Amino acid sequence: MPRRRNHEEHENHERWLVSYADFITLLFAFFVVMYSISSINEGKYKILSETLVGVFNQPDRSIKPIPVGEERPRTTEPARSEVEENDHSDIAIDDPGADPLQDIAQSMREAFGDLIQSDQLTVRGNELWVEIEMNSALLFPSGDAIPHDAAFAIIEKVAKILAPYQNPVHVEGFTDNQPIRTREYPTNWELSAARAASIVRMMANEGVNPGRMAAVGYGEFQPVADNATPEGRARNRRVVLVISRNLDVRRSVSGVGSANARPDDALRRAGTQSAPAPAAQVPRGGAVNSPSSAP
Repeated sequence: MPRRRNHEEHENHERWLVSYADFITLLFAFFVVMYSISSINEGKYKILSETLVGVFNQPDRSIKPIPVGEERPRTTEPARSEVEENDHSDIAIDDPGADPLQDIAQSMREAFGDLIQSDQLTVRGNELWVEIEMNSALLFPSGDAIPHDAAFAIIEKVAKILAPYQNPVHVEGFTDNQPIRTREYPTNWELSAARAASIVRMMANEGVNPGRMAAVGYGEFQPVADNATPEGRARNRRVVLVISRNLDVRRSVSGVGSANARPDDALRRAGTQSAPAPAAQVPRGGAVNSPSSAP
C-alpha cells in the first residue's frame, strides 16, 4: 500500500506587503494632517503655477527667472464696467481743457476716501506731479515685499485710474531705520526697492503701460518722521506713487525723491510740456519702449 505524502504548508513570502501597506497608510495620513494644518501662501502658489504654465506653453520663458512678488491672474478680456470706465476716461483726456493731474488726484480722493480719513493714504501734489502715499502696512507684511491679499484690491483701483493716462509714473519705496539682514533683503535698500518693484508689476498686470513706469528704492535715508518713536517709524515705512506731468519731471523728481523735490523755476520750465499722446496699443506679452520712454 503506497505511503501518503504529507503536504507541507506553503510559506507566505509576501507577508511584508501587509506591514508595508500599513506604513504607507500611516504616512499618507500624516501628510494629510500636515497639509490640513498648514497655511498656503497664495501669492507664491500663483507665481509657481503661472511660471510652470508659461514654461511649457512658451519655450522662450523657460530662460527667464521667476519674478519677485505676487501676480494676479488676468482674464482674456476686461470686465464690461472697466471698458465703459476707460471709455469715459479717454473722453476726459481728449478734452483740451482737462488737466490729467487734477483728474487723477480727484479720482484718487473719491476712490480712497475711507483710507484718507484714517490717515493710511494721502493724496497731494502740485502743477507738476501728484503723489499717492500709502502706509506699507496696507500693502506688505513686516520685513517682506510679497503683497498682502488686500493690496491687490487697492492697486487694482489705482491701476484703473492711471491706465487711461499717459503720464509717467514711478513708485518710491521707503523703510524705517530698523536693520534687516535676511537672505532676500540684506539691507533696507533691497527691501524698499523690492516693494516698489512689486507695486510696479501689479499695476502692469492691471493694464498700466509698463513703458511709463519705474521703481525706485530709497531705503531708510529719506525719513519724514522721527525714527525714535514707533509712530514715526510707522510713518517712514511707506510707498509713494508719483505721477509726473512728463518724462523730464519724472527724471528730476526721482533723482532726489518726491519728499525733497521742489517745483522751482527750472523744473517748471521742464514741465511745460504735457504727457505724450496715447501710442498704439502694445501687446500684453511685452512692451516696446521708444527712445523717449527710457527711464
